Amino acid sequence: MNRSELVAALADRAEVTRKDADAVLAAFAETVGEIVAKGDEKVTIPGFLTFERTHRSARTARNPQTGEPIEIPAGYSVKVSAGSKLKEAAKGK
Repeated sequence: MNRSELVAALADRAEVTRKDADAVLAAFAETVGEIVAKGDEKVTIPGFLTFERTHRSARTARNPQTGEPIEIPAGYSVKVSAGSKLKEAAKGK
């Protein structure tokens, strides 16, 4: 499902226009991005998803083409965890 299909499904389910559904989806993505960028708290939608910023340590890896070691600097990543209701839906229950 791509973004336009998701917007259409949300609009039908919530009985709003596609424009309104698209605006809400964009606002949701922007808000989650801002909170995760700060890194001091996580975003939790109970039973569905949790978004959290994590710190990744510096490490040494290998270039797969040459086998030469390369240094990967420390940085940040995003951890997304599925909640219980989403896990159950994935099982088909």
